[in-house]
Amino acid sequence: MVKQYLTKEKLEELKKELNELKTVKRIDIAEKLKRAKELGDLSENSEYFEAREEQGQIESRIFELEDMLKDVEIIEKSHTAGSIIKVGSTIEASKDGKKSKFFIVGSNEANPADGFISNESPLGRSFLGKKKGDVVLIHLPTGKKVEYKVLSVE
Repeated sequence: MVKQYLTKEKLEELKKELNELKTVKRIDIAEKLKRAKELGDLSENSEYFEAREEQGQIESRIFELEDMLKDVEIIEKSHTAGSIIKVGSTIEASKDGKKSKFFIVGSNEANPADGFISNESPLGRSFLGKKKGDVVLIHLPTGKKVEYKVLSVE
């Protein structure tokens, strides 16, 4: 099983979603199925088939969330500036003279447009274990190589 790295906020969000799916959504879909069955012949009952499809999606998401939440490690923001980059670190790096700020997170919270990069991405994986002053060579899936210099680690 793969360890899931989550911030406290994301963990609470996922727990809330799981609770909603198990309580509210399951009850709603059970009611929809009951109403659809009351309409009679199920072989040509589109409401029944739509409800069954929705039920499958809900159950699939519940399974996914339960599996994800089995092995969670909370990302604590590092308070040791200049330390080694790990999941939870905020780093500033430069590429071709342009500075960028990144927060290394688990894959479930990645949002590169906002600077949240996954520890599993080529960029995130390349930064892990590095420290301030290191030059990081990143091999992109396209075959291109990009070089970053780590300016700070928080």
